[in-house]
Amino acid sequence: MKIFQVGGSIRDEILGVEANDKDWVVVGSSPEKMIAEGFKPIGKDFPVFLHPESNEEYALARTEKKSGKGYKGFTFYFDETVTLEEDLKRRDFTINSIAKDENGSLIDPHGGLEDLKDKINNISVISVSNEFKNKFDYKIKFISPKADFWNTIGRRKKFFVGLFLHFLEILKDRNILVFSFQGNVYCTLLCKLLGIKVIVRSNSAPDGWSQNGFK
Repeated sequence: MKIFQVGGSIRDEILGVEANDKDWVVVGSSPEKMIAEGFKPIGKDFPVFLHPESNEEYALARTEKKSGKGYKGFTFYFDETVTLEEDLKRRDFTINSIAKDENGSLIDPHGGLEDLKDKINNISVISVSNEFKNKFDYKIKFISPKADFWNTIGRRKKFFVGLFLHFLEILKDRNILVFSFQGNVYCTLLCKLLGIKVIVRSNSAPDGWSQNGFK
């Protein structure tokens, strides 16, 4: 069994930012072995455990495959043969795909260190729901309507309110890079029309995209 520190805490350490918490990946183990070592299982969809002393989260190395709709539509595969490199490959960004072993050596199979050289100065998150405000680090600017009324409107209306907020931010600064997490087609079209760089990531299954003419 080998344990590696992974994810955002590694990225923050490299950037000189204090990490609030640490995530760990365990390679070459099983749920039974983790429990025998005193770890407490908490994961519902895949094996995640709490360390018996530090209470930090330790997850078994895993791979994932899209099998359904939405962010829950994934099938996870994990056993003692899954490698660290395979686990790091499934992560969202290369800068979050860096690991550190017990000796402090960095493992970077996907070029995250090189990408970290191109620093992003400011990060803003746009959401129509204020409920997500406290889920982000204080260094990240959270943009949302102040009135709680907007939390009660329908999902499609929230799309267009968020799009309007996004449009206002583009008017303030066109030198931005937009990350559309859910593959929002309206956000993507707006960026394309205005010549704004956009990264699109969708959790939709391929069949869901094929049923949407715009996408």
